[in-house]
Amino acid sequence: MEGSVVGDDPARATSVQSVDRALDVLETLASHHRAMGVSELARLTDLPQGTVHRLLIALLGRGYIRREAERKYAVGAAALRIADAAHRALVTTSEPYLRQLVELAKETATLVVMDGTHMVHAAQSPSPHTLRIFAAVGHRVPIHATAVGKVALARLCPDEATALLDRVGMPAQTPHTITSASRMRAELDRVGRQGFAIDDEEQELGVRCVAVPVPSTHGPVAALSICGPVERFSVDQAHGVVEEMQRVAATFAATVIGADQAPAAAVN
Repeated sequence: MEGSVVGDDPARATSVQSVDRALDVLETLASHHRAMGVSELARLTDLPQGTVHRLLIALLGRGYIRREAERKYAVGAAALRIADAAHRALVTTSEPYLRQLVELAKETATLVVMDGTHMVHAAQSPSPHTLRIFAAVGHRVPIHATAVGKVALARLCPDEATALLDRVGMPAQTPHTITSASRMRAELDRVGRQGFAIDDEEQELGVRCVAVPVPSTHGPVAALSICGPVERFSVDQAHGVVEEMQRVAATFAATVIGADQAPAAAVN
């Protein structure tokens, strides 16, 4: 006897819809990094206030959200268990892809994830050279002055990117940092069109990086980067590795997200 699909079972379809809506509420709270009330969550998720209230009660009971003062809600401690498991899986699955990038450029390769107003180093594979670029896992870098940050900003809608940059500012990290709103808009337009970004001593003098986005429709924005000393890793070399980086990023996405979300390819 053939199994029925979700659409053939109204009760199951309702359950799936409830899960989907609960995740909408949880992801909205997570992405805004602040406590919110029922009416604001209803507006942002485009759900009825009654539905949002019922979902909040269910999530509250499981510890995935917490209630704060003035009837506002924020992400709860139970979400840490999922975040920790996801991070461990991300690090483990990224290792062979980061090694591919190191073999490609002979420079340090890093997986970086957007976390609010910064980019966080999630995993790294070091260059074989004695003189190499290094940043500890967990290290946070500015979103406006890095190749990975510009890739992340370019994936946001222009209004979101502008609002984020207005909130954190664009302080100069080096004389090469983009600090002008108009220049940054032009830069993000270019990054969006070409599908990669370069940090040409914008975050640290003597360091050049190139980054590509990890294709994804869900979860935090992630990017793969290759960084090296400017004397050894030229602009031409950075441009020259982009196509292969994009292939590796797509393969990594297929492994982590699933074959239905991104094209798969073999890993050496």
